[in-house]
Amino acid sequence: MLQVRWVRMTPTEGAVTGVHTTGSPTVRRRELGALLKALRSHKGWTAEQVAERLMVSSSKLSRLETGRRGASARDINDLCDLYEVDDEQRRRLLELASEGKQRAWWQPLGLPYSTYVGLEAEAALICDYGLGIIPGLLQTPDYARTVVRAGVHNWAPEVVEKLVQGRMTRQQLLTSDATRRFEAVMDESVLHRVVGSHAIMRTQLQRLVELSHLPNITLRVVPYDAGAPPAANNKFIILKFASPTVSDIVFVEGLTGDLYLEDLSDVEIYNQTFSTLIQQAVSPDGTYEIISAMIAGRRA
Repeated sequence: MLQVRWVRMTPTEGAVTGVHTTGSPTVRRRELGALLKALRSHKGWTAEQVAERLMVSSSKLSRLETGRRGASARDINDLCDLYEVDDEQRRRLLELASEGKQRAWWQPLGLPYSTYVGLEAEAALICDYGLGIIPGLLQTPDYARTVVRAGVHNWAPEVVEKLVQGRMTRQQLLTSDATRRFEAVMDESVLHRVVGSHAIMRTQLQRLVELSHLPNITLRVVPYDAGAPPAANNKFIILKFASPTVSDIVFVEGLTGDLYLEDLSDVEIYNQTFSTLIQQAVSPDGTYEIISAMIAGRRA
């Protein structure tokens, strides 16, 4: 019988008002799906064979195994009977299924990128690279509001405020849990681009300086003279999880749709690219000096 290691990251519970206290339902569904797929593979069965035995569609089983669909207690019990798992494994799978259906803090906000937020909420390491704007987890409210308004979606004012509220709440994940690491690589042009106004940019730069003092946040800037960047696309984020059951994910932001890459070869390419960007960038101390000098210049 396959023995599954029930290991997963335990997020900080109840540390911040408004932030989840029982983990991310999105990640719980993915964790459950990975375990179900491992149990099926151990039996040597295809998804079609399992679907036929349970008299369900192959697409339903696929959605369960990829975490795109929540599982009912009946789904889990039927699969456990088929895979002949022991009582301990059954209890854990049922627990994951229950957690995967819990209401997350971000759901009432109706965020258009809720899938990403659900993954980010439990990432142990977030590696963020962008050519255009300062990373969302580092933005001030005024900077974030300007960025949201400038988007192609032409959001209504109340929607803009919900999106800004969601972004500000997400930031608490970094400031409340020192074990969650965030590494950002920004092009130098991001610091020079005036978003909103010079006053907004001065406050934003000051915020970057404040955050750079936190032990779990590392900021690096790629200077103009570093040459051509290895990544021509505007934005990608690598999410790494403490649980060995949940695979690393690369989020690539697009105008008409976002990509979530999990294939090991794809993830490795982005890991290598991020490492190259770090080599091109100045050190965290050098980045602090660049930003501090820009703040002083804006005061003049």
